[in-house]
Amino acid sequence: MQKFLLLFLGSFLFASMVALPQTLKKIRKEIKAKFAAQPGVFALAFKDLQNGKTLYINEHEIFHAASAMKTAVLIEACRQAAEGKFSITDSVTIFNTFRSIADTSHFSLNAADDSETGLYQQVGAKTSLYDLLCLMITRSSNLATNIVIEKLGAENVTNTLRNMGAHDIKVLRGVEDGKAFEKGLNNVVSAYDLALLFEQMAMGKVVSENASRAMIKILLDQQFNDIIPAKLPAEVKVAHKTGFITGIHHDSGIVFLPNGRKYVLVLLSKNLADDKAGIETMAGISEIIYKW
Repeated sequence: MQKFLLLFLGSFLFASMVALPQTLKKIRKEIKAKFAAQPGVFALAFKDLQNGKTLYINEHEIFHAASAMKTAVLIEACRQAAEGKFSITDSVTIFNTFRSIADTSHFSLNAADDSETGLYQQVGAKTSLYDLLCLMITRSSNLATNIVIEKLGAENVTNTLRNMGAHDIKVLRGVEDGKAFEKGLNNVVSAYDLALLFEQMAMGKVVSENASRAMIKILLDQQFNDIIPAKLPAEVKVAHKTGFITGIHHDSGIVFLPNGRKYVLVLLSKNLADDKAGIETMAGISEIIYKW
């Protein structure tokens, strides 16, 4: 009987090991079919942080970053704070005049083009760096982002990404720099690199374990939830950052399941003919990954 049980368990485990790649192959085929059915270019990066299984589609394709680069800015702020350059609770004066990296001319942001407008009413006043970081992530405030990048230095953000092993992401500037955009001087991301950042954060390896937890806490308060969390059960928590401009919609983050498991998921898109349909497709793919 004992030999029979051992043989049965061994056969079961072998069958499970064989079945998993077959299932992954099937999921990949299903997701690629959904991408192909939707006009546009898509990328996906997934990693199960318990068993290390990964799924990549167009993971090194380069995309205009939109607001997806704001996660990198958050990381750099925490890194510089950890080095003692300032405190996250320091007061910062709110301003709305910036220099274009194209020709050093001045430009200002328009509240009508921003997803958060309250900060524009406080120009000249002070707020904490922490509050700016929260607005940058949870409400995707462009004004908060530019103020923070002025303090950190865009080149420092990119250098930190390189030190983390991310070689595709590039942070050149703040947002709404029209002259830089016209010259093709844009922030860019890839699904692979964003997944790398979130994986390290989930493992407590970005800056420090405490800093990683603090960043995740901010990301859990994300107010734009129409892609990764959209079709997931309410008890599933997602620490994530979106990015969107016309024809481009991104979402990337860490998914926390009620049973303690967690995985990283990045979904990027560009050249969308129908923004709403593109968002719906990516939300559906997030649901497929969750069910798998």
